[in-house]
Amino acid sequence: MSSILELKNLHVSVGEKEILKGIDLEIKAGETHVLMGPNGAGKSTLGHAIMNDPRYEITEGKLFFEGENITEEDTDKRAKRGIFLTFQDPVPVPGISLGSFTRSALEQGGEKHIKLWDFAKKCKEVCGLLNMDKSYIDRDLNVGFSGGEKKKAEIFQLLMLNPKLAILDETDSGLDVDAVKTVSKGVEEYQKNGGTLLIITHSTRILDNLNVDKTHILIDGKIVESGSSCLIAKINQNGFEEYCKEE
Repeated sequence: MSSILELKNLHVSVGEKEILKGIDLEIKAGETHVLMGPNGAGKSTLGHAIMNDPRYEITEGKLFFEGENITEEDTDKRAKRGIFLTFQDPVPVPGISLGSFTRSALEQGGEKHIKLWDFAKKCKEVCGLLNMDKSYIDRDLNVGFSGGEKKKAEIFQLLMLNPKLAILDETDSGLDVDAVKTVSKGVEEYQKNGGTLLIITHSTRILDNLNVDKTHILIDGKIVESGSSCLIAKINQNGFEEYCKEE
């Protein structure tokens, strides 16, 4: 399998504070990687740095996507390449509906001639999969949405856009059991269709029905251990204490 994402000695700062301190990571096409760590370890920083959020400055190292150096590339160009990032707390976007936003993203990604009928059919299929009322398609994006509805809207976009790489940042955070099951079903569908995943989490509920290829433990801005999905069970049982002591 070819490499989708490769990070080499990535250092990232916010203001004067260094958050990530030399991250090396390679994700191949179709793989699912899980990044775990305690609060404040730098997990979300990594996701935002991959998307080139201007608040997060890469001070050293390089970032490659499908073999191309994109370290200096703008966020919109990364999105057009097929990199997708969810947020812990998606912001409301008044004046543009979920459907319009998603269709625009598809067109920006290269589907210039998507037919309205085909788009509507796909929307209906995805809404059915997520047990999501079709009326949400016409509502302003995230305006008045509950936490669970916001996360469903993000997974709706994930399935509609079918990006090459999806970075899920604490997607199950704050969700009740039923909402986690629904969101997990959508993520599982994306994975079955050959999607590549980087799942950032300190919980493991969303991972129950997913095949995980590699797990990484991030402590104080450094990946201190990588391994198979067995690491997830180890963390669930023992927490991160032993890794924090090593630091």
